[in-house]
Amino acid sequence: MPSKPLRPCAYPGCHRLVTSGRCAVHRKLSKPTPAKREIDKWYNRAAWLHARDAWIEDHPYCVECGSPEKLHVDHIIPHKGDWQLFWDTSNWQTLCHSCHSKKTMQERGLFNTPGVLIPRVIETHGDD
Repeated sequence: MPSKPLRPCAYPGCHRLVTSGRCAVHRKLSKPTPAKREIDKWYNRAAWLHARDAWIEDHPYCVECGSPEKLHVDHIIPHKGDWQLFWDTSNWQTLCHSCHSKKTMQERGLFNTPGVLIPRVIETHGDD
């Protein structure tokens, strides 16, 4: 009986060949840690949902490509569980789903392709 053909791992950016699903390395990553589950709860709180909707209403276009579709509020600097940074609106930007996914993959080191989205750094110039 012939075996199943190999295909790339289902994890974004991984090219390891598997018979189905994710490779051994990425199967472990599919189960969030308790800390990750706790941070994920922040995104389901009514306060965040309201703040996110208000932000997108005031900033209705992706800052990278200008799309008004499927918008996310992105943390420019990943908050990594820092509650103050999570709520710091100077650290927020609007990204469409596609640009947000690219930025997330880049932050996680899944690709580093020249010319692909790099997190924006906004410079402020004081009076000299």
